[in-house]
Amino acid sequence: MSTAQQVPDILSPEFAADPYPAYRVMRESAPLIWHEATQSYIVSRYEDVERVFKDKNNQFTTDNYDWQIEPVHGKTILQLSGREHAVRRALVAPAFRGSDLQEKFLPFIERNSRELIDAFRHTGSADLVTDYATRFPVNVIADMLGLDKADHARFHRWYTSVIAFLGNLSGDPEVAAAGERTRSEFAEYMLPIIRQRRADPGDDLLSTLCAAEVDGVSMSDEDIKAFCSLLLAAGGETTDKAIAGIFANLLLNPEQLAAVREDRSLIPSAFAETLRYTPPVHMIMRQSATEVSLSGGTIPAGATVTCLIGAANRDESRYRDPDRFDVFREDLTTTTAFSAAADHLAFALGRHFCVGALLAKAEVEIGVNQLLDAMPDVRLADGFDPVEKGVFTRGPQSLPVRFTPLTD
Repeated sequence: MSTAQQVPDILSPEFAADPYPAYRVMRESAPLIWHEATQSYIVSRYEDVERVFKDKNNQFTTDNYDWQIEPVHGKTILQLSGREHAVRRALVAPAFRGSDLQEKFLPFIERNSRELIDAFRHTGSADLVTDYATRFPVNVIADMLGLDKADHARFHRWYTSVIAFLGNLSGDPEVAAAGERTRSEFAEYMLPIIRQRRADPGDDLLSTLCAAEVDGVSMSDEDIKAFCSLLLAAGGETTDKAIAGIFANLLLNPEQLAAVREDRSLIPSAFAETLRYTPPVHMIMRQSATEVSLSGGTIPAGATVTCLIGAANRDESRYRDPDRFDVFREDLTTTTAFSAAADHLAFALGRHFCVGALLAKAEVEIGVNQLLDAMPDVRLADGFDPVEKGVFTRGPQSLPVRFTPLTD
């Protein structure tokens, strides 16, 4: 097994600036690394990360979330296993697929996207991150839950501090304290609303969660609060970075942008390829339940395992020319890219596959369509080169564009 000294450290400024060369070194010569600072084993090859996520032999757990996310969210569905997990997932999953998603929430998605675009469509310029991507998914989730969108600034501050907590690999005490403070602030905000919805339910997702029951099991106020916290953070951060990432990738590849503009059925392919090429989440942790042998060595039982999605999704043994963005890629299956049968790893796999994948797909398809309609000749602002930021989650922090305003 390799040691961290042989490859660029995941906590180094060099890695943060551009992790992809480090990922290549890891896959080729150090597929299993003991990383002292994070007290975890790092895996980077597609076959290893896929095996950890699918976990067909129950060798990996999400027990790491007890310390990784419970301090900011409370106990969530991600920490559960077996029947307890299956029942909780059955309680929340219907809202994110099928008729509920189509009938109840697509109008929210379309309206929220249109409202944000209307604010800049006549100006000829926008920052697609600050004017759109960071606001859109949070507004949609607030609408779905029946929360006041006037509280957007609070929601954004909360989910930003939660994501910072999750990505606090260096153990910064101020980041940790801010994350834990968010948990109590969100509980003070959310629990009275949950109690009010139980007494006077509406047609929103929060009321649905309050009333949901499977096999005689329903969700407690604390369960619902934790799930809403998780939904705001996971649904906000990932879709935010996915939309910014799609446009950054397309704007840097004008011929592919032109193809997507002409044939909107390519939008799911552009989303799937963005999830592979520049995933919003670059690493997910698991815990080994038993001693496990992977490429490069053996992981002992009870160890934290850091799965590098950003590395695995560019594995040369899995994808042809993996460092090239290509919406026409033939070794990535768009039809399964938003299901547990996906052949990229951005949504994880197995029983903890992202419950919101189809919601994200709907948001991205609607958002990209509406943005392309409003900005048919969209281009990067002169002299601007999109730069990704982040280690745990990663994406463009700014994406200024220019376009010819359409007249009504």
